[in-house]
Amino acid sequence: MTAHFFLLRDSLKPERLSWIEELLKFYFLKLNPQSFLHASKERDPAFAFFLTGNALYSIQNPATLEIWDRFLSLPSVKIVCDQEELALRGISSGHLKMKNPDQVITHNSLALNGRPSFWKDVMKYARQHEQPIPSALGYLNMISPYMNSSSEALLGCLGAVIESHASWDLYCYLDGVYLTHPGQNPLDAEKIGDKLVYLAERTGKRGLRGQITASARCAAARGYCSIGKAGEPIPACSIQYVKFKDLLNIAADFRSNHIILADNCAAITMRKDATRQPRGAEERARAPPVTILVTSPPYGSEFARGALAFALACAENEIETRVVFIEDGVYCVTGVHSGTGEQQFPTLLDHIDSASCQRNLQFFVFIPSLNARNVARNAKLTAVIPITIPDLGNLLFYPPEGTSASHQRVLFF
Repeated sequence: MTAHFFLLRDSLKPERLSWIEELLKFYFLKLNPQSFLHASKERDPAFAFFLTGNALYSIQNPATLEIWDRFLSLPSVKIVCDQEELALRGISSGHLKMKNPDQVITHNSLALNGRPSFWKDVMKYARQHEQPIPSALGYLNMISPYMNSSSEALLGCLGAVIESHASWDLYCYLDGVYLTHPGQNPLDAEKIGDKLVYLAERTGKRGLRGQITASARCAAARGYCSIGKAGEPIPACSIQYVKFKDLLNIAADFRSNHIILADNCAAITMRKDATRQPRGAEERARAPPVTILVTSPPYGSEFARGALAFALACAENEIETRVVFIEDGVYCVTGVHSGTGEQQFPTLLDHIDSASCQRNLQFFVFIPSLNARNVARNAKLTAVIPITIPDLGNLLFYPPEGTSASHQRVLFF
């Protein structure tokens, strides 16, 4: 069984692939050194990387191609490419495929319609992470349709879930709430709203659950609902099957043990440590921990603030949650942030500082990312712990104390 898998859709820069490479070396050298002594003959690799969208350019770009080459020289690593996206972009996998024919997969399984289905291959791996096979899969969508192609990938994923006879939960957060707009009518693209309704109806006819949940706060900010005096969401406009909930109720679903995907995410099987005994309620112990990688700068987009709000909601639901500021995300915890304008809203630095005392929530900053940018952590943020690769490896591959879940979720913001 594959121990760990990454799903990557956005453009991959050398920095991201480099720290992932160091993580793999930590895993094989420190945790599984015997893997270098015996060639792996297992059918499934220890690490599987699923590449779709713009992430596929990384197997052709010389700056990242050489890093993939090093990945594949490690004992048990496999890359699965989205066949149709490769063809659409005219990307050649010739170099990697020629050197590593069994490790680079460029032809996907066939769906019921006879077309190659990258998402069917993703589902095969996603359903291995719990025994018996899980009956549901979740997807956290944070991107608007049409301006981005992520919604088309989302539809492919949900279609593969239905073909696998599983239920699905779609969580619309940040700009992902735009998926719920009624009356979508693009001239040269599939109508995302209509397709979601179709998939929900198709799922229901099979006796399965297809549920669309949107963040009430994000929806209210964009005019899709309003918030009543008692804090309840009041829908203003949305497609059928959408439920507006506050973020705390959405994060409550993350206590379940099934796989939850996102545009860029990972599912890490955690090593068992007999010295770490579960504590507290059984439901708390079984809830998969959540590690949020904040890779975006603090301002200019909603991702960093959205990551912090989501982390707080998970922590309040008794989910062990870690936030790692990495890549450009380190700017969230550096310098002195001063608000501007007539309305002085708290800065992200203020929010991080006030959240640092929250139970079930820890903050970390990746030292190599700080060093690469010649910046230092703000001295005020003593609760944000500087870490290196071995520390990050321990965070990802070992369960937090008191947790008995089989895997943890890693979400890129």
